[in-house]
Amino acid sequence: MQLFYNPNIDETTETFSFDKEESRHIIKVLRKKDADILYVTNGLGLLFETEITLASDNKCIVEVRSIQKSTEPKFYLHLAVAPTKMNDRFEWFLEKATEIGIQEITPIICDRSERKVINKERFEKIILSAMKQSNETYLPKLNEAVSFKEFLKQKNEGLQFIAHCEETDKKSLKEALKQNQNVTLLIGPEGDFSEKEIALALENKFQPVTLGNTRLRTETAAVVACHSVVFFNE
Repeated sequence: MQLFYNPNIDETTETFSFDKEESRHIIKVLRKKDADILYVTNGLGLLFETEITLASDNKCIVEVRSIQKSTEPKFYLHLAVAPTKMNDRFEWFLEKATEIGIQEITPIICDRSERKVINKERFEKIILSAMKQSNETYLPKLNEAVSFKEFLKQKNEGLQFIAHCEETDKKSLKEALKQNQNVTLLIGPEGDFSEKEIALALENKFQPVTLGNTRLRTETAAVVACHSVVFFNE
């Protein structure tokens, strides 16, 4: 199934049109025609089966034939991850985390961060593409980059973890997780969190966890954490 995306449709929508760029792709590249079926999601868990009523490369119009509601996850996974020095590594994480089933991502700028600016628009396109490619109907939320301290001021529901490399008393993430509980997890930069950041996270009720016996790259740690939480809750 090839999936398309339109954020402006809901259960009340009967017909709608794609913008010019998407219409051209549908008609000229994919060679779709009148009466062909297209599957569309609004990124909020709804899957629309639609039929093309006007196969125009300027304004492709479809009519909604049926709507399916995807099952909502029983938990909410929010990863706060320091952007990597090389953009392609962070983009790889965004793609894989979306495929696995993350709900929210916040880039955090830490004391040892080598990258302090992100291209949010590009990152959102990567997440959207990964959602469509994996036939998911929930689009993960990507937040603006914030400092580590600012992130800790935000209210997060459920379990709160910080994965760091310091030799301290830590549980494995698997041991610390609880079934169907919301999770917020912090992943640091290549040089790890500073001692001050770790102490500040612990003061804010974040539990220290380990993701295994080997030292992982930032993007690898984030994907491992994402998969661990999703797999634990299946």
